[in-house]
Amino acid sequence: MPHAQRFLLYAEQNYAYAILRPLQAAIRARGGEARWFLAGTEIETSWLRADERRLTSIDAVRAWRPDAVLVPGNMVPSFIPGLKVAVFHGFNVSKVTRNENRGHFNIRSCFDLYCTQGPNTTHGFETLAEKHGYFSVTETGWPALDPLFRSDAAASQDMPLPADDGRPTVLLCSTFTRSLSCAPHLLDTVRALRDTERWHWLVQFHPKMDPAIVNAYKALTDANLTYVETDNVLPLLRRADVMVCDTSSVMLMFIAQRKPVVTFRNQSQGARAHLLDITEPDQLAGAIETALASPPALMQAIDAYIDELHPYRDGNSSQRVLTAVDHALARNDLRPKPANLIRNLKERKKLGYWKP
Repeated sequence: MPHAQRFLLYAEQNYAYAILRPLQAAIRARGGEARWFLAGTEIETSWLRADERRLTSIDAVRAWRPDAVLVPGNMVPSFIPGLKVAVFHGFNVSKVTRNENRGHFNIRSCFDLYCTQGPNTTHGFETLAEKHGYFSVTETGWPALDPLFRSDAAASQDMPLPADDGRPTVLLCSTFTRSLSCAPHLLDTVRALRDTERWHWLVQFHPKMDPAIVNAYKALTDANLTYVETDNVLPLLRRADVMVCDTSSVMLMFIAQRKPVVTFRNQSQGARAHLLDITEPDQLAGAIETALASPPALMQAIDAYIDELHPYRDGNSSQRVLTAVDHALARNDLRPKPANLIRNLKERKKLGYWKP
């Protein structure tokens, strides 16, 4: 079976860099070519590295003719050539406030292949593939996590973090959605716990977090707390022993390492035995102590959850995605995708492209 050689890395948001770069490394390792297309106005173009090659127009993309387009977002226009591959921008949090059909499992008639992260998403997409008939599904694991499970030079990250002083490290992350965010509720408690000097705190928030909240936490910075601004959270996930979070999908990236998470008023659906959920700020210190002790019942629940969420801990999900692309390109038994006229019209307007 021939290998695909030309891959377009289709990015619209800054988080796409950390998701697509492991795939770029795997493409290069197999002797293939990768080109970036930065769509829209919300992505910072200066974050491209010197050795990363960019196509700056749809005409250039069409002339290059990629074999496959790797997309960590929800949309990709049909007028770009190549197999359209969804690689996802995060895990499925299954918030109680959102219908699954309008969230993680929203089919927008854009993709030929979904590369899923684990059984708890694979089964849903396989059901939808059988229903619609115009896309295939392969469980590969999530390429964004490859560096998390690798110890070689390819997994190293350049991020200035405080020296390890022997204390446990607690990482606080939070969604920017005000109704779900733990950050406003825990500010005073984190300040008080910082002053006990029991742990070192790392704090990192979503770029869309309320600036007033960001500034309040930045003001806590001292020898016991570090506020980190970054588009790549992986080094923080590797460093921390425990995460404090809410209903943000980043908590699932953390727990995939088999590390405990303390959540504040978590609003995800289903059983939560894998989480240490609290409802009041004064419960935070005790929950962190429990998490650091790694009680057997909690760790068993975490292991069971990981088996469904992301059972791959070998750092090779990117390679599995490329293999899935090769198999998908060899298939000829799928129906044509729907015309998707309205969505493609919006994409043409956004990208300023009106040619056939």
